[in-house]
Amino acid sequence: MVVRDLRLRSPALRRLRMRVRWMLSNPRNAPSWPTRRWAALVAVVVTAVAVAVGVDGFRADPDVGPRIRAMASAAAASLAAIPVSASRTDREDYDRSAFGSAWSDAASVPGSANGCDTRNDVLARDLREVDAGPVSSCPRAVLAGELRSPYTGDFVVFRRDRGASAVQIDHIVPLSYAWDMGAWSWTAAKRLDFANDPANLVAVDGHSNQDKSDSEPARWMPPATGFWCQYAIQFVIVTAAYGLAIDEPSRRVLSEALRCGG
Repeated sequence: MVVRDLRLRSPALRRLRMRVRWMLSNPRNAPSWPTRRWAALVAVVVTAVAVAVGVDGFRADPDVGPRIRAMASAAAASLAAIPVSASRTDREDYDRSAFGSAWSDAASVPGSANGCDTRNDVLARDLREVDAGPVSSCPRAVLAGELRSPYTGDFVVFRRDRGASAVQIDHIVPLSYAWDMGAWSWTAAKRLDFANDPANLVAVDGHSNQDKSDSEPARWMPPATGFWCQYAIQFVIVTAAYGLAIDEPSRRVLSEALRCGG
């Protein structure tokens, strides 16, 4: 049933249908994602700090809702308490394997040990119109779905059997940046948790993820400037929760982005 359904849904038709449905259901100035949409990213990080970032969409600062303003103000206060280094420390000994197997289901964070790898957990959380089916790493894997990337606002069609890289999972606080700013001293278990913590993960368009690479906020912020506030909130919350330091140029960028809090 699933396979037959996928054959009938070409990427072009899925994308067109997604755009039309979004245009009909959202006024011109309405948020691209309702607050409850981004609230799906809500997770309890390993330190038991509650994360609750709501998206009011890709809008200018004056239109940011009161919930986001309040969270931005709280994040600004947290940012002031994060240890700061003059610049990013380039240790030159980063190795992805230090954070464990990619998308491991064996971490100790929300969603782990549920029988599905972390990538499929995030796809299931962030995509809409999902078709699911079994694969070796997950009995209910996402086979196809639709995404409006929070980094660009672009509509993206995901199909596991064709062009799966169009949707990628981004570590909001990059792993190598975390390594440089303190994760090098962590236990292997804490690094595994960090790499698979849903509070630090979001599905985005592949181009943005590749463009960002391992860049810190001083070198890269989402192309959709209206999303900077929400991005900064999440970056600060994760950084603070895991006890990482932050470089001074990035601290300035994040502080500016958090002014959406008033």
